[in-house]
Amino acid sequence: MEWLTAPFEVTFVQRALWAGVLVSVICAPAGTWVVLRGMAFLGDAMSHGLLPGVALAALFGGNLLVGAVASAAVMTAGVTVLGRMPRLSQDTGIGLLFVGMLSLGVIIVSRSQSFAVDLTGFLFGDVLAVRQQDLFLLAAALCVALMVSVLGHRAFLALTFDARKAKTLGLRPRLAHAVLLGLLGLAIVASFHIVGTLLVLGLLIAPPAAALPWARSVRGVMVLAALLGVAATFGGLLLSWHLGTAAGATVSALAVSLFFLSHAASGLRHRRARTAPVSASAPFPPSLPPLKSTEVN
Repeated sequence: MEWLTAPFEVTFVQRALWAGVLVSVICAPAGTWVVLRGMAFLGDAMSHGLLPGVALAALFGGNLLVGAVASAAVMTAGVTVLGRMPRLSQDTGIGLLFVGMLSLGVIIVSRSQSFAVDLTGFLFGDVLAVRQQDLFLLAAALCVALMVSVLGHRAFLALTFDARKAKTLGLRPRLAHAVLLGLLGLAIVASFHIVGTLLVLGLLIAPPAAALPWARSVRGVMVLAALLGVAATFGGLLLSWHLGTAAGATVSALAVSLFFLSHAASGLRHRRARTAPVSASAPFPPSLPPLKSTEVN
């Protein structure tokens, strides 16, 4: 079993594993709401919208994480404001912000005559370069994400299934939407060090989407998504070590592969359930029930 344990005897791989575990747990709640609300395009736009802040931080020798947080805050505020314009669809506003922020980032990079800003790590991640202080920041981000998820769960649930009911219940759906965007931004900022902005949706969306056919509740999706994200991180780092491939991309690819395997297994289960004879001892219903808005009550 040396092939299984040898990579994780190296210090920087251990740090990469811990970083991936923390990011997987951070992404699980945010990714679950992204999947349930169909917000994948928003997640993609926000991940690319980090470029201006990261580019400015790199040009002036600042902390890339601080620059990413600043850009995420701008994107969150922009999406919230544009989403309240009655004559502008949300997708249009997100698309405009996406292109605008990405263009601004490219302009900032082009102003550097030496083009010394290395965007490879930003685009594709560099999980093996995670430092000890990065782990502390990820742990702090995890605490914030869990606190927001617990306190806002009821409001997020009502907003996801029936925004009008959320307003009737006094849950302030506009504020809940803004907080949810902040949670999404936090997950993306935490993830870009690991898998980069081009592959961030691999850890953000793939695990919750893979967990969806097997969970009975929203919280169940979150827990299973976190476990699948951890599995993808461990397996991705292991494969990367032995195959000599990019670590972040391998983690992301394995997460997406788990999604396809999950849905293939779910399809086989449902086909067998339809063809199996009904017996008195058979459990009913034979498949997991879909998530319903009755969880709000």
